[in-house]
Amino acid sequence: MKKRISFKMFLKPGFEEEYEKRHSEIWPELKALLKDSGVSDYTIYWDKDTNILFAHQVISEGAGSQDLGDSAIVQQWWKYMADIMETKADYSPKTILLQEVFHLD
Repeated sequence: MKKRISFKMFLKPGFEEEYEKRHSEIWPELKALLKDSGVSDYTIYWDKDTNILFAHQVISEGAGSQDLGDSAIVQQWWKYMADIMETKADYSPKTILLQEVFHLD
């Protein structure tokens, strides 16, 4: 069964272009892992007034992108992104899961 999830992350000020650049060059092996893990329709939006990143994805089997932290490629990506985002001690991005309150197909 597919499920939609959304969460927010926090971009450090002044790194908007770098964040976009890094994602335009996302590593092929990371992209493959996400798809192979059932993550699809993954979109990230940036709120320029708050520097909050809003992420939305469709997942299957309950495993979203933030649940793949045991993978070496995900850990490398987190370290690669840590200088431009707010992160936890393990370099994973600080995230806040958002509750869905409305959806229209």
